[in-house]
Amino acid sequence: MIIKKLALAATAAVAISAALTGAANAQSRDQIRAVGSSTVFPFTTAAAEAFGKDGKFKTPVVESTGTGGGLKLFCAGVGPQHPDVANASRRIKKSEVEQCAANGVTQITELRIGFDGIVFASAKTAAHADFSREQVWKALAKEVPVDGKMVANPYKKWSDIDPKLPNKEIEVLGPPPTSGTRDAFNELVMGEGCSKEVHKILTDKKAAEKACLTIREDGAFVEAGENDNLIVQKLTGNPDAFGIFGYSFLDQNRDKLQAANIDQVTPAYENIASGKYPVARSLYVYIKNAHVGVIPGIREYVAEYTSERAMGDEGYLADKGLIALPKADRDAARSAAVNLTPLQL
Repeated sequence: MIIKKLALAATAAVAISAALTGAANAQSRDQIRAVGSSTVFPFTTAAAEAFGKDGKFKTPVVESTGTGGGLKLFCAGVGPQHPDVANASRRIKKSEVEQCAANGVTQITELRIGFDGIVFASAKTAAHADFSREQVWKALAKEVPVDGKMVANPYKKWSDIDPKLPNKEIEVLGPPPTSGTRDAFNELVMGEGCSKEVHKILTDKKAAEKACLTIREDGAFVEAGENDNLIVQKLTGNPDAFGIFGYSFLDQNRDKLQAANIDQVTPAYENIASGKYPVARSLYVYIKNAHVGVIPGIREYVAEYTSERAMGDEGYLADKGLIALPKADRDAARSAAVNLTPLQL
């Protein structure tokens, strides 16, 4: 009996200690932590620096982990060991919302910050190129239709696809599968550019979709990680190569890079904002509502991020390459974010 009481007392002591440790940890972080998309990283960083300048709160820590990796960290749970904000270059998936909920992250606020285009860029010293989405798909798909059959991609040079294209080896540097840019590229280029013959040959819808989105693995496409600066270095060192990343990054490196036209449309600010450029997408920031009031400054940071001086047509985020939402959409996004309106897909 005495042994049993001692065991119960020890268990209770451990539980109390754990609770006290948890309470201490809850107060131990006084700095907002954001993770996620490398595309959204410069915008969230700029807002963080502006927010930290007045000295009321510490400047948030922003990490570039990729959209998928960031949302995985964000959805892992509630508490100071988990990030407060997730940057995403695509909208959060239903499966990710469900994973969040399973880990106790039941209320999330979605902030759409603006638009971005995905560019197909090369060194400024290279000849300017024009591609259709179907041509890009033929260059990068793992299997393509030839004589009524799906075969391993035989195209080695761009000119193998069309004699009018550059007589250069196909070499494309792009993001990994965890990247929101890769997700958007798959949807807007690989999916939309996929040859209609694929669906005639593969009558099973899922098999056809898989064939459309599966990228070749023979060296023509090189995963360059989440570091867009590395792609820039490789492109400037090899004028024959092309790289895939967001328009904002192109805008910051115009002294080194140029972008190909896609479907005869230039990836310019006006074309992306109007929807004319076919490879454009919305960018997002997600806020963990349970951390508001626990981690200092989240409400105030959201107010800074959504302000006209940040997200407006002539805001400081536009200087970083963000394409602003129309005024009515900005107002709606600001209202939902400042009021921490829970996301409903």
